Amino acid sequence: MPTMIAVSAVTKTYKSGFTALKGIDLAVEKGEIFALLGPNGAGKTTLISIICGTVTMTSGSILVGGHDIRGAYRAARSLIGLVPQEIALDIFANVWDTVSFSRGLFGRAPDPAYIERLLRSLSLWDKRASRVMELSGGMKRRVMIAKALSHEPEILFLDEPTAGVDVSLRRDMWALVRQLREQGVTIVLTTHYLEEAEEMADRVGVIDGGRLLVVEETATLMRKLGKRQLTLTLQHRMQVLPPGLADWPLELEEDGQRLTYRFDANAEDTGIPRLLKLLGESGIDFKDLDTSRTSLEDIFVSLVENPA
Repeated sequence: MPTMIAVSAVTKTYKSGFTALKGIDLAVEKGEIFALLGPNGAGKTTLISIICGTVTMTSGSILVGGHDIRGAYRAARSLIGLVPQEIALDIFANVWDTVSFSRGLFGRAPDPAYIERLLRSLSLWDKRASRVMELSGGMKRRVMIAKALSHEPEILFLDEPTAGVDVSLRRDMWALVRQLREQGVTIVLTTHYLEEAEEMADRVGVIDGGRLLVVEETATLMRKLGKRQLTLTLQHRMQVLPPGLADWPLELEEDGQRLTYRFDANAEDTGIPRLLKLLGESGIDFKDLDTSRTSLEDIFVSLVENPA
């Protein structure tokens, strides 16, 4: 697939001397969903703002659809739809006029049929004549999304799109994201709902301190870094591990009521049979056993706390 966004050696240093981005290299392909994860202040919004042209980079280069964002700003920006974190709308305008006006700002001819389809897909059709000031916070967020899609962009940026919104909007939004991807739209999102990134994204990038720590296909990242956890609920509380188990990666939890063992599910020898045998030989009985896999959130925390 062709590359829709090509970021090369991008840095951003503010006048205060703070460096928000430190040599970012990133390529996003056409039609993929790319999730950018990172804690507050990691550089997610700064990177998105630079690509969208609302913040100027200090050095580096960015191509959007083959257009340089500095030398061919209008061509590059016309391909982009942006849903920022903050809600910024004319509260006195109605929904229909707000979305239609946004389309016109990009030089697109009026298309009432498309605007209708868009509003219906976001459950806004019944609110088309309502002024923005009359809408709930969730409805205003929907209007922001409609504005971003009004000119039929080829790339959609969603900056923390579901932060603080209701379950209904979140469900509608992800249904729309899937539909847009099927139409070939490239989607870049930042989110703190890591389970959504794990479910929706084709690839994940983890950024912290202005640096990209890893960029990987979601499934591959889970396979490479994901662990499984065996949890044993003990028959009797245990204060310390027996000497024979000292070399095993075991942890006592809940005041000695649970014993956890983390292992690589892809390894030929997980060690579980040997561990259970040793527990029996040590006289440690358990009344329940459960296994679970590491989540993308666990991987994210591990990468941020222990960068390569």
